[in-house]
Amino acid sequence: MPIKQIDHGTKEYKQMVDLRYEILRKPLQLNFDPAELEKEKNDILICAFEEEKILGCCLLTKIDKDCIRLRQMAVQNNLQGKGVGASILHYAENVARDAGYKKVMMHARKTAIGFYEKLGYKVSGHEFIEISIPHVTMVKKLHHF
Repeated sequence: MPIKQIDHGTKEYKQMVDLRYEILRKPLQLNFDPAELEKEKNDILICAFEEEKILGCCLLTKIDKDCIRLRQMAVQNNLQGKGVGASILHYAENVARDAGYKKVMMHARKTAIGFYEKLGYKVSGHEFIEISIPHVTMVKKLHHF
């Protein structure tokens, strides 16, 4: 399962947006705002593929020189629980570490807290509502070797 960075606006990026829509937005009857997608030109876009088919993805958005935010983590429904998400997350952490970031933060859906905790993330702060569902902020310090 190759995991790689992709470029904004490509055929692979369209697959990424489609997957995120299916997994993250459609169940909530939400769409993407074109301005929101345009801003992703500045993000690090990470996807896992099998041949030409996207399996999962995430984005990394710079917060400041030490912190990067993981967003829009999505894995095909039939592949959830099979290690795809964990592999993508490890890859994203390595990209962030190589770029000099000291920590990764995210707004995790309450239903995903257990997944992120198993991978070393800690809840920071109180629960809040984002895109109509409960979330928490989670953080992980990246160790530089």
